[in-house]
Amino acid sequence: MPMQASEIEDLLRQTFPDAQIRVEGDDGVHMSAMVVDESFRGKNRVQQQRAVYAALKGRMDGSNGDLHALALTTKAPD
Repeated sequence: MPMQASEIEDLLRQTFPDAQIRVEGDDGVHMSAMVVDESFRGKNRVQQQRAVYAALKGRMDGSNGDLHALALTTKAPD
C-alpha cells in the first residue's frame, strides 16, 4: 500500500521530534525527504541516512515495503 507524505513525516517525527522535516511526492511510492536534525552532527552521510531508514520501521524493506524509493537529504542544522 503506498504511503502518503504525512505518514512518512509522522514516522520520522517519532524519532526526530525537533527536526526540520519536509516530505514530497505524489505517487506514494517514490518520495523525497529532507531531514535536518541536531542528532546528525558529527555523523557521516551514511550514518545519518541509516538513522532515517531505521525511523521508517521497515516500511522500505524489500519488495514488500510500502515505500519503494526515498530520495533522502540529511544534515545537521547550520
